[in-house]
Amino acid sequence: MEIVVRPHGPRGAVLEGAGTTRRAAIGAGGIGAKHAEGDGITPAGRFAPRRALYRADRLVLPKTRLPIAAVAPDDAWCDDPSDPAYNHPVKLPHRGTCERLWREDHLYDLVVIIGFNDAPVIAGAGSAIFLHVARPDYGPTRGCIALALTDLLDVVALLQRGDTISLKP
Repeated sequence: MEIVVRPHGPRGAVLEGAGTTRRAAIGAGGIGAKHAEGDGITPAGRFAPRRALYRADRLVLPKTRLPIAAVAPDDAWCDDPSDPAYNHPVKLPHRGTCERLWREDHLYDLVVIIGFNDAPVIAGAGSAIFLHVARPDYGPTRGCIALALTDLLDVVALLQRGDTISLKP
């Protein structure tokens, strides 16, 4: 299955696939060539969904055919280009900068890790590109793709290894 995400309207996006279209949020810089860590661009290209993570204290185990695991309060993702763990999951405390996966808001209650800059990892080229829960106003992400939780649950239930997520400018 292929899921396609493309810009729609002045600052939003749509996710299309499996016979449905869902409203989505993307990076403030739109979809395009990603140049650096923190540039706010959602990277254009075709990527594989790698695995899913969820908050077991907030959601029951989501239905999916992807590998899935519950996150813990000490889980994070390294976004420090100078760290050997760059663009990999880490445990807190961690010496390099990282993004906490156990958040107070609900944005990472369910996350699909997208295979961007991971084979091989290139330091500084961008990290932590996820499919995750959108803010209520669908405000821009820092480069991820975000959906309403109900839409994300529906999409995650369909995803499996071998599928692609195509991000088109």
